[in-house]
Amino acid sequence: MADPQPQTPETVLDVRDLRYAYKGRPALCGVTFTVHGQSIHGFVGPNGAGKTTTLKILATLLKPRANTVRVFGHDIVRDYKAVRRRIGFMPDTLSIYRQMTVFEYLDFFAAAYGLSVGERNQTINDVLALTDMGGRRDELIKSLSRGMQQRISLARCLVHDPQLLLLDEPAAGLDPRARIELMEILRELRRMGKTVFISSHILAELATLCDSVTIIDRGIVKFSGTMEDLLAHKGDTMSYILSVTADCPEAVAALEGTQGVVSVERLDERLAYRVTFHTYEISTNNVLWIALQNSAQVLSFEPGLKHLDEAFMDLTEPGVPV
Repeated sequence: MADPQPQTPETVLDVRDLRYAYKGRPALCGVTFTVHGQSIHGFVGPNGAGKTTTLKILATLLKPRANTVRVFGHDIVRDYKAVRRRIGFMPDTLSIYRQMTVFEYLDFFAAAYGLSVGERNQTINDVLALTDMGGRRDELIKSLSRGMQQRISLARCLVHDPQLLLLDEPAAGLDPRARIELMEILRELRRMGKTVFISSHILAELATLCDSVTIIDRGIVKFSGTMEDLLAHKGDTMSYILSVTADCPEAVAALEGTQGVVSVERLDERLAYRVTFHTYEISTNNVLWIALQNSAQVLSFEPGLKHLDEAFMDLTEPGVPV
């Protein structure tokens, strides 16, 4: 019997050449990225980059042209009702009815999604347990701290069991403990099979949380891929560290003479070389193959990681968009 083929992760979000303008002023200029299922994807950029506009479009609150965004294969313009059934949206401002109790607030939204009384009770208990707010069930929302209100807002997104969560700056205004606890809740949601799309202007906040990240600046995507690739990325080049068991002058000469390779730099602290190359001219696999074909005894070949702040500054422009 043939070995089973590895399954390709489901494409949950497919955004292609997304454009949007406010009164003639461009906010999004051909935004393109993909998000796979059961992952946490960070959407990062400076203030005014276009993050909230993108989130509102994904949540079907703003209308782009057709065939630019698909959610679980549904076009968000033509099939917006099908999209809304499968997403939960948490905006960057708290939309909470402060005079209600926690239970009343969640029960209202569960009823709006068509859940029966019995279903609502069970669902509310479940989402309160997940967000560790079960003990606050009968308290007025206005009496809760900012962090607790954020948890209730997240619980509201979950009452109809969506497969995709769209979270716009969910950690804004939270103290360090509340941030850490929120991130752990998001990890648990991923373990439950949810896909989380989280917007932030703080890359370091998402570094250990996200499987992949898209960086946007002034309405333009500057990077989209894994966090590891981001830290090895600089413009249109990549830097990888080639660790070897002994000096390999033949491999170094071969790499230096290869089209697309920018530089091969010997690192002082160990038997290793930093190989920098143009990604549009040569692939990572080909760089490694050339080294192996020229007598390099390779121990490892891994991204030459930069600091997060350095990567972010390389990809974004200074100043505020006008």
